[in-house]
Amino acid sequence: MSRHFEQADGLCETPDDATRDFLFNQTMLRIKNPTTSLDFYTRVLGMRLVRKLDFPEMKFSLYFLAYLGEEEARQVPEDDAKRLTYTFGREAMLELTHNWGTEDDADFAYHDGNAQPQGFGHIGITVPDVYAAAERFEKLGVEFVKKPDDGKMKGLAFIKDPDGYWIEILQADMMEKQQKND
Repeated sequence: MSRHFEQADGLCETPDDATRDFLFNQTMLRIKNPTTSLDFYTRVLGMRLVRKLDFPEMKFSLYFLAYLGEEEARQVPEDDAKRLTYTFGREAMLELTHNWGTEDDADFAYHDGNAQPQGFGHIGITVPDVYAAAERFEKLGVEFVKKPDDGKMKGLAFIKDPDGYWIEILQADMMEKQQKND
């Protein structure tokens, strides 16, 4: 019996036992202006800042954000060292990296990964109702790459963060609902 839930060339059926306790902890995006980006990710997308780390000797800061329910938020340690361990021991964190001074350079911009040459594509956020979320984003003036009913793939949206990174907005059960209606 396969350890995977789908089949594809290249899958490993006998992973090294040393990887048993590995977990996916974070995705890092470089940001130009932390004030603008933190507002977007905490107000527009509702994430929480779990940990901020400054590295003055190297002139950069890291901001670790996550979605935390109220119960989980009460369990985040107040002690800085313990919260650092918590930050690096949980799944699905977004790390925003700010190299100091970029916010003062009007011409500075990061490559979003979707312009040529393409590379990084997007991060994904699941919402309870993609249409309601898109309506709210529109009212907030968020830039869309794709609205839920644009293009061939219906029921999902793509928005841009302040640095132009794409964020897919999807509803976990949307594809299942669409298959039942076909």
